[in-house]
Amino acid sequence: MQFSKVEKYIENSGFSISKKDEQEGFFMIESDADGIRNLIIGVAPPVIIFELYLFTLVDERSEVFKALLIKNRDIIHGGFALTEDGKKVIYRYTLQVHNLDQNEFDAAINSLSLLLSEYYEQLIQFSKP
Repeated sequence: MQFSKVEKYIENSGFSISKKDEQEGFFMIESDADGIRNLIIGVAPPVIIFELYLFTLVDERSEVFKALLIKNRDIIHGGFALTEDGKKVIYRYTLQVHNLDQNEFDAAINSLSLLLSEYYEQLIQFSKP
């Protein structure tokens, strides 16, 4: 039930689904217009998780971590996080799935799109040695 509801929201938003697996509970979506590629949406009731790989840390520079944490304060939905191994920077946002509606779904993705359009130059710089 939740999986099909999320699929409907994705389609209504005009995103293309490049991969989906109902058994595993995830979608991979894209939108060239929004600059989003390979956004993973995990449906794991009671939550839905939006996760996008941004870059791999070349080295552990404190100025990168500091800048990402400062920017986290400005992000309306979600934030920057590290993968468990501490090597990859991702965008991650988690919502309750049981009361999710189209507007909330769209707001989460729009926030990511805005973040990428405003902050892409810095993200590219952070990914360089």
